[in-house]
Amino acid sequence: MREAVHQVVEHQDGLEIVADCADGTTLLEEVERTRPDVVVTDVRMPPSGDDEGIRVARRVREIDPSIGVVILSHYAEPRYGVDLFADGAEGRAYLLKDRVHDGRQLEAAIEVVARGGSMIDPQMVRLLLDTEERQKDSPLVGLTPREREVLGAMAAGKSNAAIAEELVLTKRAVEKHVGAIFLKLGLPSEDVVSRRVAAVLLYLSVETV
Repeated sequence: MREAVHQVVEHQDGLEIVADCADGTTLLEEVERTRPDVVVTDVRMPPSGDDEGIRVARRVREIDPSIGVVILSHYAEPRYGVDLFADGAEGRAYLLKDRVHDGRQLEAAIEVVARGGSMIDPQMVRLLLDTEERQKDSPLVGLTPREREVLGAMAAGKSNAAIAEELVLTKRAVEKHVGAIFLKLGLPSEDVVSRRVAAVLLYLSVETV
């Protein structure tokens, strides 16, 4: 998998690989040495073999908060998403390994976290929303079908303009839906889209765990 990621990244214009590591310990050593713009790592790798990638992401934030981290996972596992965004969503992305074959998606995730934004795999978003929907006391019950669509698009990291284009709405209409969503979920509305997305994802994720 590491070799596949290496090949995808090295063929993307504007991206340079400064280190290629086989385990979390070596990765953190290279982060200290090279201070890269972005780290792309598997969620599971030596030495722990469990959530080593999440631990690396936390340590990277301590070393240099400006370094982005893209976590790759084989499955859409809610608890990994919760843990990844628990200390803040800025500069963090959770992507399924299947997306790596499409270099554009991995490149997009790298660019987003490099700018301090956040991204979560659409499959994870659907899982969170579907699981949450089954809970009778979920605050999502109060959302209209259109608000659910907007929420799903927001959680996928899309801007209001992108949502408007996707759902064939005006940007103003999207802004009104966003305001209504945060009001109904009891979440503060913020100007930074990635922070709003992170708040929604954290809320939904905690409710599903």
